[in-house]
Amino acid sequence: MTTKTLIITALLAMLPIFELRGAIPYAVANGMALPMAALLAFIMNALVAPAAFLFLETFHKLFYRWAWYKRLFDRVVERTRTKLHAKIEKYGYWGLLLFVAVPLPITGAWTGSLAAWIFGLGRRKSMLMIALGVFIACIIVSLVVGLGVTALSIFVKEV
Repeated sequence: MTTKTLIITALLAMLPIFELRGAIPYAVANGMALPMAALLAFIMNALVAPAAFLFLETFHKLFYRWAWYKRLFDRVVERTRTKLHAKIEKYGYWGLLLFVAVPLPITGAWTGSLAAWIFGLGRRKSMLMIALGVFIACIIVSLVVGLGVTALSIFVKEV
């Protein structure tokens, strides 16, 4: 394992779409032990919620004056509201946790933070639920990666 692998894993864990769903497989494929990959990806992905709330509560107000940003943001917000409104209304914070816990693209900490902010959920409780969702997703992805590597090793004979 190299410093480059550590840095790329950390960055992948913080990027939308990839988050820990991409970071853990990348790290393991590049020689990092699964427990280390999972821990690093979890920590970095859990930091997304505070960063997202900080951005939304500060920079958003400044950027919203720009027409291109306003169009892009309004489009993302409308898509998010349409996709999540019924679940947030019905399940609240538990729905937020479950949404983030599902390890699929566009269901991670970034979208969960945006949804919490859009729907006016409390910041502290939202960040806790998002972190718990990230933890559950980390366990799921780690199990899939670990079992996948184990399953593949049956077919690969050492030389």
